[in-house]
Amino acid sequence: LRAETRSGMAAGRGAAVLRRAWRERRAALLEPRYTPLVAACLCLAEGGVNLWVIRRVPYTEIDWKAYMQEVEGFANGTLDYTQLKGDTGPLVYPAGFVYIFLGLYHVTGRGSDIRLAQYLFAGLYLLNLLLVFRIYCRTNKVPPYVFFFMCCASYRIHSIFVLRLFNDPVAMAILFLAINLFLEERWSWGCLLFSLAVSVKMNILLFAPGLLFLLLQRFGLLGCIPKLCICALLQQVVLGLPFLLVNPMGYLMRSFDLGRQFQFKWTVNWRFLPEEVFQNRLFHAALLLAHLAGLGLFALHRWHSSKENILTLLKDPAKRKPASPRLTVNNILWQGGHAWIVFILFSSNFLGVCCSRSLHYQFYVWYFHTLPYLLWCTPTTKLAHMPKVLLLGVIELCWNTYPSTVCSSLSLHICHGLILLQLWYGTASTPVSHTPPPSRKPTAMSKKAQ
Repeated sequence: LRAETRSGMAAGRGAAVLRRAWRERRAALLEPRYTPLVAACLCLAEGGVNLWVIRRVPYTEIDWKAYMQEVEGFANGTLDYTQLKGDTGPLVYPAGFVYIFLGLYHVTGRGSDIRLAQYLFAGLYLLNLLLVFRIYCRTNKVPPYVFFFMCCASYRIHSIFVLRLFNDPVAMAILFLAINLFLEERWSWGCLLFSLAVSVKMNILLFAPGLLFLLLQRFGLLGCIPKLCICALLQQVVLGLPFLLVNPMGYLMRSFDLGRQFQFKWTVNWRFLPEEVFQNRLFHAALLLAHLAGLGLFALHRWHSSKENILTLLKDPAKRKPASPRLTVNNILWQGGHAWIVFILFSSNFLGVCCSRSLHYQFYVWYFHTLPYLLWCTPTTKLAHMPKVLLLGVIELCWNTYPSTVCSSLSLHICHGLILLQLWYGTASTPVSHTPPPSRKPTAMSKKAQ
């Protein structure tokens, strides 16, 4: 009887929650405090969507077979990194990629069980989504209705995860886990996971300038050195040691080849340029300078929350003057809170994406899940809801245009430029007004109270 009573009470509470959610359905779509509820519903829906995609949409072979060939060489005892290769060419990813995909190689029967690999990547998709939602719950800035566009509406992202089996989603899932650790003030563990993400694919380094700024702000120069050592030791010594002992220069040159040329036929963002300009080293240098300039401007004028010189970040935090964060229209960004940490990391990555020498279709996952935050972290009055949703839609359309065209690549740059502008002006400081509020003549009620 007691068990039946308890179950009845639980059912009653559940029904009450559902009734309240239905009454407040408009608020549930617009107010960030409902993010956990919407996230739970979307994760359940996404489980079904991924299963439907796996069973109904044909798998397309692009890089999975090459991945398996590359790690098979390591499984057979090859430790010279220059000798690890597949059908698409030599192995160009760091050692963490080798270990993770070696596990997938064994689990999927030397890479032959594609369907099992797809189910594993569907699980990775849901894990990645949970980590992203946890970040959005902590920042409490994005209206929940936006997450419908982030989940069910993106064909390209589902394709990257469960139809193409790229390594980019693996790196990003580990990165989002690291960001969750940063939000929990577990900086050492976060740096460890950040380094692991870099070891899967180097695009994670686009977050590195923002992370360095956060470490300096949190610990000062001397205090952040141990955290940087964690990143370097895991990346260069622990994971890469077997290859470094055999051919150190071969490992470093192959896994961290920053000068690698990209093929023009796969570019999503520079299709409107002539191919000779796309391949020109001066163009690459100009993009690098633009990237560094953007990082410098954001670090000096948007990330730095104090009126003091930015070099004060090098000091021990205990020896700095009491922080006097400037008042902004988006005040939480400058109070060292969760939104501030996420803003710095996401904007650092976005600047790198905007200045990339080339973006291929799988690179969309590098910043797709950060776009809602980048658009809604600033006040809605700076850019109304509908234009923001339109920007998301146009970006999705650009990434789904295959092959890319002059129009799609130009449109992508325009959208990126608009987001950068609203990030810059939407987080600009607002002067603090010290003018006292106008005095009011006491009313009869106030006189009676006195």
